[in-house]
Amino acid sequence: MGHPTPPPALLAHDLVRTLGTRRVLDGVSLTASPGHRIGLIGENGVGKSTLLRLLAGADEPDSGSVVRPAEAGFLHQEMTFDTGATIADVLDDALREARADLTELDRLSGLLARTPQSSPDHAALLEAYGARLEQAEERETWDADRRAAILLTGLGLAALSHGRTLGSLSGGQRGRLALAALLVRRPSALLLDEPTNHLDDEAAAFVEEQLRGMPGPVVIASHDRAFLDAVCTDLVDLDPAVDGPVRYGGNYSTYLTEKRAERARWERRHAEEQQELAALRRSADVTARMVAPDRAPRDNEKMGYGVRAGRVQSQIARRVRNASRRLDDLERNRIGEPPPPLRFRYTSLAGPSPDGTLVSLRGVRVPGRLAVERLHVTATERLLVTGGNGAGKSTLLAVLAGGLAAEGLSGEGEVERRPGLTVGMLAQDTEFARPDRTVRETYELALGFERAETVPLTSLGLMHEGDLDKPVGHVSVGQRRRLALAVLTARPPELLLLDEPTNHLSPRLCDELEEALGTGPGAIVLASHDRWLRRRWKGRELRLRAEQEDLAMG
Repeated sequence: MGHPTPPPALLAHDLVRTLGTRRVLDGVSLTASPGHRIGLIGENGVGKSTLLRLLAGADEPDSGSVVRPAEAGFLHQEMTFDTGATIADVLDDALREARADLTELDRLSGLLARTPQSSPDHAALLEAYGARLEQAEERETWDADRRAAILLTGLGLAALSHGRTLGSLSGGQRGRLALAALLVRRPSALLLDEPTNHLDDEAAAFVEEQLRGMPGPVVIASHDRAFLDAVCTDLVDLDPAVDGPVRYGGNYSTYLTEKRAERARWERRHAEEQQELAALRRSADVTARMVAPDRAPRDNEKMGYGVRAGRVQSQIARRVRNASRRLDDLERNRIGEPPPPLRFRYTSLAGPSPDGTLVSLRGVRVPGRLAVERLHVTATERLLVTGGNGAGKSTLLAVLAGGLAAEGLSGEGEVERRPGLTVGMLAQDTEFARPDRTVRETYELALGFERAETVPLTSLGLMHEGDLDKPVGHVSVGQRRRLALAVLTARPPELLLLDEPTNHLSPRLCDELEEALGTGPGAIVLASHDRWLRRRWKGRELRLRAEQEDLAMG
């Protein structure tokens, strides 16, 4: 047999997609060649998930075309299986193609063994067997079961019973299972929407290694700055730019440098053009009355006055025509004004309170979830909670918030909370009870009309004006997260609890939120897998381990 055929490229040309009344994508083209790992970045709602859906064939463009490999794999932000399905069901589905290859090869092999070479059917059977064998080699079919075991181990799922239903798994476990199922298939192209949202350090490093070994094209929408830095060969920025989406060679660190320079060039080009337009408008307004022929001729000029005046008038008319032509040309092809980027504007994330301890934990245990021997959260606390999946980070935040019962959990130990303490919580999964309500209505109802008027949603730099009247259920996951953050920021609590706060947020907002966490009054406790954030964290850090290993911290 010859070498397997190299995987084909993924090609998109001039894609346009309108959702409701908003044109989300306007003439986007993309080439993803084998071996290239392209990161899609940009502000929330700019169209990253929409573009992935078009590339995957999960949605159709209004115009434009996509040429994709026949077996492209697509990881959604939310799992597509019913909550009653089991882990075994998901794995069986992932291994279905590999098992079908083996079954078909066995069938064709049996037919070939029973068909004489002199038979007219022999050549067709041999060709079918060769094609199926090549497909199986490309999919690494014989390695599929071993690959499934390796992936489950690498993603921290090996200990789970295959009889567990998806409804019994945490959101993070479901997300990792979906990723494992996709990678088991070894698709010819990979399209991933926020693949690291629920991964701890070891799992993220494992996935990075897996993706770097993929032979086909990979396109990723991600907020994970460390992941983009480690995996991507190119980045495509879907934020507005003078000539449309910009592709940057290199990883996230390279992009940051080039992006700042690109924005500065756009602003400079626009400013220079505005200066030229203003000058041309002044030139075009020049009339003969503004120059020498307007004054009355002196006595000694009267004989030649008409000739000179006519010559000057002609020169003026020519200059005005030239200026007008150049003005028309610039007006037709003018450089768009750089739109003001969303900038997170905040007074403080948490509210001030008298010095001292806000919450104290002693000997707290939630069976199977959390064990903390001692923890004190002060009025100006900045505490980062880290640890592997299942270490109890979200459970600790629920204990601090007094919300264990709401999660159907019970614990033991002492929890002392300052009387009257105000607590705000950004949960890991952002859901709103009424997705039919608009963004504006949701914000006003959460805060009360008076507070919403005092702190308008647009003043926080988290949502565009054009998105305020959309139903919450119609905006992106990242925009819903921005809305939840806005509700908290508009009325800062004395203790702010953030569970994976950078999940689904654009890299730029992650940078701005990271900066906001280190300043201002009040106490902030956050749980995060975000390696980029953790590397730069300057406050206290509490690393949780398995529930059996008691943890003490003053």
